[in-house]
Parts: sequence; C-alpha cells; structure tokens
Amino acid sequence: MKLVRFGDLCKLQNGRAFKPEEWSEEGTPIVRIQNLNDETKPFNYCNFDVEKRFWIDSDDLLFSWSGTPGTSFGAFFWNRGKGFLNQHIFRVDVKEELVDKHYLRYALNSLIIKIIDQAHGGVGLKHITKAKLEEVQIPLPPLEQQRRIASILDQADKLRQKRQQAIEKLDQLLQATFIEMFGDPVSNPKGWDVGCIGDMLESVKYGSSDKATLDGEIPILRMNNLTYSGEMDLRDLKYITKAQADEKYLVKEGDILFNRTNSKELVGKTAVYVGPEPMAYAGYLVRGRTKGSFAPEYISAFLNSPWGKEKLQSMCKSIVGMANINAKEFQSIVLPIPPENEQMYFKTRVLAIREKKQLLVNQLNVFETLFKSLQNQAFSGTL
Repeated sequence: MKLVRFGDLCKLQNGRAFKPEEWSEEGTPIVRIQNLNDETKPFNYCNFDVEKRFWIDSDDLLFSWSGTPGTSFGAFFWNRGKGFLNQHIFRVDVKEELVDKHYLRYALNSLIIKIIDQAHGGVGLKHITKAKLEEVQIPLPPLEQQRRIASILDQADKLRQKRQQAIEKLDQLLQATFIEMFGDPVSNPKGWDVGCIGDMLESVKYGSSDKATLDGEIPILRMNNLTYSGEMDLRDLKYITKAQADEKYLVKEGDILFNRTNSKELVGKTAVYVGPEPMAYAGYLVRGRTKGSFAPEYISAFLNSPWGKEKLQSMCKSIVGMANINAKEFQSIVLPIPPENEQMYFKTRVLAIREKKQLLVNQLNVFETLFKSLQNQAFSGTL
C-alpha cells in the first residue's frame, strides 16, 4: 500500500483564539477541545461576526492537535451543527478526489501513537505543530477500497458505541434509583433522620505516605484510581512493599474511599472498594469503614449525586492550585440517614446494576480488541 503525505491530502485550518472576555451566554457555540468527545460539556458562545474560515458544521472532520493522548488528542467528526472553531483544533478540509474523509479519520487515529511521538509537551498534555502533522505518512489504497475499509470499521465502531451507550444508561439508572428511593436529599421528602457521615462510620483513616513504584508486592490505590462518577479504575496501579503495607493502610471490600486532595473539580471523588485484596491506599485518600447497619453504597451515591458534588465544591479549600477536604470535614457532611432496611435494599439494587455493567464492560473490551484487530489489518493492507 502506497504512503502519501497527510498535507497532500487536505488543507488544515486552525481555529480562532477566542478570549474569555469574548464569551457570552448566547449566540453561536464556540467548539473547544472539551466539546469534541463529551456532549455533556457546556459550550461558551460568541455573539459577534467571525471570519468564515473559522466556521464549522456537522460532518466536518476535526483534528485536536493539543490535548491528552487517548481522550482529546486526535481526529473527530463534528455532528452538532454550526459552530466557531476554537484554537488548538484543525478543520481538515480533505481533497475528496484523493481520499475518503471517513477512511482518513480512521487512518489518522490508527497512527496516533506515532503522531504523539513527534509531539512536544508533558506526559498529560501533548501538542503537535502543523508542519509535523502534515508530514505524517498516510497509507492510501484506491478510493473504492478506502470506502470499503471505512464501512467495515464503521460497523465495528458502532458495536463499541452501542455497548458504551448501554454502560452510560446504567450509570444514569444508578442515579435514578437513588432519587427514586431517597428523593432530593436537601429537601428530604421522606422525612428520614438527619445526621453526619461520621455517624455512620466505625473508623476513618488516612492512607500511606510511602512512595509507590512500578515494582513491588502490594498494589496501592491513588487518586487517579477513583473516577468522577464513583467507580474504581484499577488499570494504572503502582506498588509498595509488604513491609510498608501496614494493616491500617489496607482496604477491605465495602470500604469507602474519599479523594481528599485534588483539583477543585475533582476533589471529593468517592467510590466503594469491591476487591481484590490485599490492596493498600495512598495518603491523598481517606478510608471510611461503615458500621454494620449502614450501607457504604448509600454514602457514596449521596456524594456522587449532584447535591453531593455541589456540597463538596462549596466546602473545599484551595491551596496552590489544589483543593482539600480533610477527614474531619468529610465526616461532618450532613445528609439524611434512611433506615437500615432501605439502605440495604438500595445496596442490593446497586450491586445488581454494577453486575450488569461489568458484563457490558467485558463485552466492550471484546469489541475493542476486534476493532483494533480490524484496524491493524486495514492499514497493513490485509483487510
């Protein structure tokens, strides 16, 4: 399969550097990197005329040349109507007589690791220049074959998207179940007793301050292992030695983990640990262990609800760019305390939803593997 310089297949139009003082609450949406792969992110708007070269519309191919590898760095199709393109994103105007733009998106994203190798920046944020991006070599079969490859990859991609959407619906079901059973925790329509999180806990401990390494004997949870939606993500673990893994630094199934220090948006991430054991936890986390009559899933769901997030935002203290909520403050958070049988019933429903979600996650992983295999075949000329 012949290789063609990316810059010979298209024209790249960079976005406009909109200043915060130019943002408004109505007008034409300004499409920023955060809007490319997350439809929940709000827009900023522009209410004055902008040069036409910065306009975009549905079905435009965009390339985010500055962002986090694996999330916001790469090629995307825009599908949300008219907008103004912000800086750090190229609109890719393809030469349709040479390349199918759906094929081109898959080709670009299949090369993303090589592209990132040519980018500059730190571990979490990369940038690539227009000149370097234009020099990327794109495998280019005849147009008819490009369209066939894009069609096959589209079908595999739809399977991934459907599983991802089903997973997101289960996350929504968790929130809906909480509201159905307990109502708005601020107005407390069920008239439950009101107390503090600390009233429901038998113990609260800070994690280990020992330095973690890539090699070791006991895995240790850090703040990146808790997701914003209240899940455990064990894909990126570090380790400490058995000698460092004192009993007070180990978590058990059912323990609440609370992220006490992070950026203001992320401080207070909370999840219930479900295994495996042994597992330690680091100093930026607080471990809460509930009394037998209370369900940790209820506390976690409250803190991950919109009301809980709002409460956490209002109480965190910022110190040199980081926000903090200490263990004492965590325990002082006021909430309704439903009866034991209500909490335990909620726990059974949460566990049932999580079980279904895990099945979908396993299926998604299979489809991810299938997609990557097809992608490798497509761009090695064997599909």
